[in-house]
Parts: sequence; C-alpha cells; structure tokens
Amino acid sequence: MVPSSGSDSVPFAEPVPLAHGGPIPPLGLGVFRIPDGEPVRQAVSWALEAGYRHVDTAAIYGNEQGVGTAIREWDGARDEVFVTTKLWNEDHGHDETLRAFDDSLGRLGLDEVDLYLVHWPVEGRRRETWRAMERLHEEGRARAIGVSNFMRHHLEALLAHCHTAPAVNQVELHPFNFRTRQPLVEFCRERNIVVEAYSPLTKARRLQDPSLLRVAHEVDRTPAQVLIRFVLEKGTVALPKSGDRDRIQENAQVFDFRLSGDQMRRLDALDEGLTTAWDPTAVP
Repeated sequence: MVPSSGSDSVPFAEPVPLAHGGPIPPLGLGVFRIPDGEPVRQAVSWALEAGYRHVDTAAIYGNEQGVGTAIREWDGARDEVFVTTKLWNEDHGHDETLRAFDDSLGRLGLDEVDLYLVHWPVEGRRRETWRAMERLHEEGRARAIGVSNFMRHHLEALLAHCHTAPAVNQVELHPFNFRTRQPLVEFCRERNIVVEAYSPLTKARRLQDPSLLRVAHEVDRTPAQVLIRFVLEKGTVALPKSGDRDRIQENAQVFDFRLSGDQMRRLDALDEGLTTAWDPTAVP
C-alpha cells in the first residue's frame, strides 16, 4: 500500500520505508481528544483535503468510528491513506488482543489497518500480546505492527523473543526532551525501527518559549511549524494533533523550508526532559 505524496498545493516529502508493511508518510494527523462523530470526521476530512495521507487514532481515543467514516467518504482510494490505531492497556493478552483488534476494525469500518500498535508497555502480558500482534500481521489484517511508549528496556525484552520485530515505536518527542531520548531514537534506528514523534507541539505548553520564537522569526514560520520541522529533521515521523482547519493546513506547510545546523543546536539546547503525557521510563 503506497500512499500518495499529497495534494498539488502541498509539497509533501516521500514516504518512509518500514521493515514490513508501509511505507509510512512522514507527517500524520493525530486525533487524540478530538470527539467522535462530526468533530473528528471533519478534522480528518480537512487533513485529507490539505494533503495528509496518514491518520493516527487509538481505541482509547474513542473516535475510531468518525475517523473511519471520513476515510470511507473521501473521494480518493482507501490504499492512499495510511491508517494507524492502537491496542489499549485493558486488552492485553493473546485472545484479548485479537478481540480488541476486531472491535477496532469494526468501528473503523475497514478491512485492514496499515499499522497496529501496542499503546503502552503493560507489565506482565507483553509476550502473549505480541504473539497476537504477530498473528494479525501474518494474516495481513495489520500490514505493519509496532509499539508505542516503549523505552529501550521494553524493546530489548520484546526483541529477545519476538519472531517479527516492531516496525515502529511511537514516543513523545520535541526539542524539550529530544536530547534525553536521543539514545532511544538511536537504538531504534540501529534496529530498523521507525520512530514516530507524538505531541511534537508539546500540547502547546512551550509554543511561547523565547528561543523557539526567535528561530520561528528567523525562518519566517510559526512556532508550531518549527517544532514539526525539528522532529522531521531528526529523522522521525511527525504526528501533530489538531481539530482546527487552519492549524491542520498550517502544520502541513513544513516541507518547503529547512532549519540550519545552528538553529537545530539551539533547539536541542531546550531539552528539559519534558513529558506532557505519562512517562513510561520507570515501567518494568
């Protein structure tokens, strides 16, 4: 399944190869906390109109149905849109994972997803959960499988016994924590695991940072565009979330400029180990 590069008006970059499944578009729409029904259906429709070909949802978001509706209503072909959803904590275990996946497909109204992720590293049940993930991949219903919020020790434990390694690890990344998590990014890269950056906009908590504002002024872009460009230049897939039409379009305009080495270094220096979501570092 090869997504298109986007609309004529938006210069989207080429998709990123995955170890299996894929390739994956480097920019996706995150839909965390966008209500189901018309709000998320409209957000996804606006994103597709703006050139996005990648949508990231999850069972716990409660909006898979609206996401699926927007994709089915879109004028383009289904195989041009890369769709990700995720397994929630309460559904870990072999049979439970298979049931949860069927439920997600039913809500999405799709025959398959392009990527199915283990949302969090739940202690004690990861091995049997991953066996079910591998089965879904073997059956072709999940074209690629991966994980989210897995730190190095979680990945090492998984890689020690899996038959199919995760193609993706999705973690929170932005200038305010990238140096802290650089070893994790490098570990994934060495093992051909594509890293996705969620919350690259820090949930708007650092959009007014003076150093970020200076860089944005220098490149004549918004702080949000600079943050997205930062994680893209770090070689990760960016997943900014928005339900606003103008911001969705703004967030797409990140492939026609670059940040200089000096600007990247100044942004790197902003690292404070910030996490805006639950930090899984201490989870066994």
